[in-house]
Amino acid sequence: MRNKSEFIPLPPLPQYSDDQRIQRARDLYDSFRRRRTLREFSDRPIPRQVIEHCVMAAGTAPSGANMQPWHFCIVQDPAIKRQIRIQAEEEEREFYTSRATTEWLNDLAPLGTDSNKPFLETAPMLIVVFAQAWRLSDDSKPKKNYYVSESVGIATGFLIQALHDCGLATLTHTPSPMKFLNAILSRPQNERPFVVLVTGHPADNARVPDISKFPLSEIATFY
Repeated sequence: MRNKSEFIPLPPLPQYSDDQRIQRARDLYDSFRRRRTLREFSDRPIPRQVIEHCVMAAGTAPSGANMQPWHFCIVQDPAIKRQIRIQAEEEEREFYTSRATTEWLNDLAPLGTDSNKPFLETAPMLIVVFAQAWRLSDDSKPKKNYYVSESVGIATGFLIQALHDCGLATLTHTPSPMKFLNAILSRPQNERPFVVLVTGHPADNARVPDISKFPLSEIATFY
């Protein structure tokens, strides 16, 4: 059982005028909207320290009861990336030929996706995010985690934006089912794969679909 936490003063927040806050919000939106999901990667390497600090940034995300129910596996080994690609493409072929509905496939068609996933080998790093349903407590008994999907989703969002702010491109890849990742990466039974975050530099002349996001009026209501 964890001891009751002691409380400390809130670290100081940056102080801005209203005009400065508005400009910062605009600048953040401008940065966020330039982030694009990419499928054409260069094999140019990334310094390990960049990934380490981005993962630590993700680890600052809020979580249910501060259980921090996540684990990040950073895959650089070409042989392991090859295994992941082989297994992922096997699941993807099943998805595109028999699992996905016609409606789903029609919605995917404008994005140009198919069962071929060369980026899983080309990109220098795959960050496989695992969600932990429980963990062992200090007395070696299973301890339940809370709001696992919500917590891991927030941490993954932190990670995506941290990598974007470092000038790196990402792709969220979720072959279904993903249990093969536990076997390949030797992860324990209390963890389930949440997402494969393909990470790297864009390939020369990389292209992305010409899509748009919903305007504010469609995603927010002010009361």
